[in-house]
Amino acid sequence: MADLPVVDQSDDSSASDRAPDPAETQTVSGRVSEVTNRFVHAVELAAAALFALLFGIGVVDLAIQIVESVPTGEITNPEVVIGFIETGLLLLIIVEVYQTVVAYIEQSDTRRIVRLVIYTGVIAMVRKVIIFRTTEYPSTQDALFAAVSYGTVMLGLVLLLYVERSVGASLTPE
Repeated sequence: MADLPVVDQSDDSSASDRAPDPAETQTVSGRVSEVTNRFVHAVELAAAALFALLFGIGVVDLAIQIVESVPTGEITNPEVVIGFIETGLLLLIIVEVYQTVVAYIEQSDTRRIVRLVIYTGVIAMVRKVIIFRTTEYPSTQDALFAAVSYGTVMLGLVLLLYVERSVGASLTPE
């Protein structure tokens, strides 16, 4: 037994045979990428929380406005009711933006995110149409230009929604 050769474990050739430590092989750019990905994810979570908070505050504010308008009789004023509708639609926009942020966080499929963005645009444009007043523009021509612009954007969004639903359904595997 004394005749067995002694193997030197400190030899460089045996060191190359062992698996490299992952910490040693991770590059600086990999570590920076990991840190920035964590940062972006944290910011996305903070944005979602902020939108949820804004929605909650908005609902409470809308409820207070409605309750305060009942005793004064302003609840029967069409301008006041339109203001409530405007606020409600703004709250729906906040919900759609929140859902979009959550979809990004969950890394949902792109179709879902696109659909949420289109819905947000439709709600925003409906809100603009509801609160549209020609008296807010310096001239009739300016009001007409704004109305045509709103109509064009609405038509484009509805067309996008139609295409997304019709073409998207054929892309979905069954």
